[in-house]
Amino acid sequence: MPSVLVQLDEETYRSLNKVAPPNKRKRTEFIRRAIQEAIHAREFARMREAYRRQPDSATDIDDWSNCEEFNP
Repeated sequence: MPSVLVQLDEETYRSLNKVAPPNKRKRTEFIRRAIQEAIHAREFARMREAYRRQPDSATDIDDWSNCEEFNP
């Protein structure tokens, strides 16, 4: 697994140690999860923005009236 060295200011470091102590790898897992959540939030924000710029229209709605034709 690749490693990343991150430098934190003293206040952030102390706060991190309060919520995720360094023993038993809790801090590492906390940081991994925070990064994953931030990445997912960014992806969802990009999707929301894309739909805001180009919303679905009524003509784009799927028509299920003939779905039997597509069912083998």
